Amino acid sequence: MLDVERWAELRREHFVRGVSIKELMRRTGLARNTIRAALRSDAPPAFRAPERLSKLDPFKEEIHDLLRRDPKLPGVRVRELIEPLGFDGGKTIVDNYLREVRPLFVKTRTHQRTVYRPGEICQWDLWEPSAQVPVGHGQVRRAWVVVACLGYSRAGAGALIFSKEAPDVLWGMSRCLWALGALPRLMVWDREGALHAGRGRPTEIYAAFCGQLPVDWYFCQAADPQAKGVVERLQGYLETNFEPGRRFANHLDFQLQLDAWFEKANMRAHRMLRARPIDRLIEEREVMRPLPESEPDVDRRWVMRVPPDPFLRFSTCSGR
Repeated sequence: MLDVERWAELRREHFVRGVSIKELMRRTGLARNTIRAALRSDAPPAFRAPERLSKLDPFKEEIHDLLRRDPKLPGVRVRELIEPLGFDGGKTIVDNYLREVRPLFVKTRTHQRTVYRPGEICQWDLWEPSAQVPVGHGQVRRAWVVVACLGYSRAGAGALIFSKEAPDVLWGMSRCLWALGALPRLMVWDREGALHAGRGRPTEIYAAFCGQLPVDWYFCQAADPQAKGVVERLQGYLETNFEPGRRFANHLDFQLQLDAWFEKANMRAHRMLRARPIDRLIEEREVMRPLPESEPDVDRRWVMRVPPDPFLRFSTCSGR
């Protein structure tokens, strides 16, 4: 087979310089048919290996049926299902094919930029610091931060809590609302277990909290963090800008540093808004409802019966 350079030379000599085929045969020693084929070909010569059948070819339709039923079916499971049908290939060939065809069966979601009206919405989330928080006397505890972000101004606030139980989460929400200084019309959460009772309904304690303010509530669909992307982006900023390089004396110091960070973050120029969140927050407060005179009651209360032998157990502590 001719290489590309020889093919190009033959075409140059014949079409550009007018050398005849007979003369080309004399100069190159190539056969007439080889030269004619090179002159007729508009594409450079290339080696094309004959197509080889893959071990997976007879099972591709079965794989397509499996992906139609479950587009997220793992490759290991696909291999287990086609092996009884006679497939004896390896893991790599299946994974490579799934990587190629799986996007054809996954329902793609369309995205659009959402514009919020002032005071319309406040999105919420829980962020867990990567390290446990010191609480004094050399002790540390696992902690979370309740993060709030207003949709219009992008102003944020955060509150440190030590459990994901409803009283703690609601206390954190109350602290964030008082830090923002007004009430939004709608509060958006994912399906947080302490607040979501199922099928989009709030738990009794969360419904009571919203009723005391009063505000509306909304729960996103399961596994749909994009629905509250405003607070998700703020949470990502927390992870990369607030936490790295910081040390905390105790939980009170953590909250003080967190408040100072949010104060600074709200004063920075927001890239998408081309404005400072604090300036838009002042504008947003004008149309938001004022806070009630007192915060909602979210205190914990337990009623216990003490036996004649005064032995009492509370949480993980026991005593007489």
